[in-house]
Amino acid sequence: MAAFDLYAALLEKWNPTINLVSAASLPSLWTRHFLDSAQLYEKVGLSSGLWVDLGSGGGFPGLICAILARERAPDLRFTLVESDSRKVVFLQTVAREIPLPIEILRKRIEDIPSLQADVLTARALAPLKVLLSYAEQHLKPGGRALFHKGASFRSEVEEALESWTFQSDEYPSSTDGAGIVLSLKDIRRV
Repeated sequence: MAAFDLYAALLEKWNPTINLVSAASLPSLWTRHFLDSAQLYEKVGLSSGLWVDLGSGGGFPGLICAILARERAPDLRFTLVESDSRKVVFLQTVAREIPLPIEILRKRIEDIPSLQADVLTARALAPLKVLLSYAEQHLKPGGRALFHKGASFRSEVEEALESWTFQSDEYPSSTDGAGIVLSLKDIRRV
């Protein structure tokens, strides 16, 4: 809990100048951002390998899952990808203060050579069709992608199936009654 308390304090301190999360969501930080991110860790069940979080922003879900894995799965490595240099400085500060042995890449997702991730996550980053192209680029064979999706997820899935094929599982979100966690594997272009 000390790591999460420190993270929350840093987020509240930095948010007015960097806009890491909407100011309206700060009062519900623990549920809206922390618990929402933590639910992914429980669905992965991985003790080693590489977890890549795309468009990490304020660290959701990547930093939250890295904190949970620090003691539970110390052989699980984390790479966070964020192109905004101000947000990268924030992520580096949190990683140093907690401390977390993570890699943070300040690059655009499409400019990075394949990361060969065992797990790939993204939250509030892009439509599913775009996320699938990122997954195709950065997941290793047999890897799994987990994406938070809101109430319109069915239409995103239908649109994606016009160009992609994949196996999917849907898990109800722990924090959003209309949302889901979409778990995908065997992602291929049609």
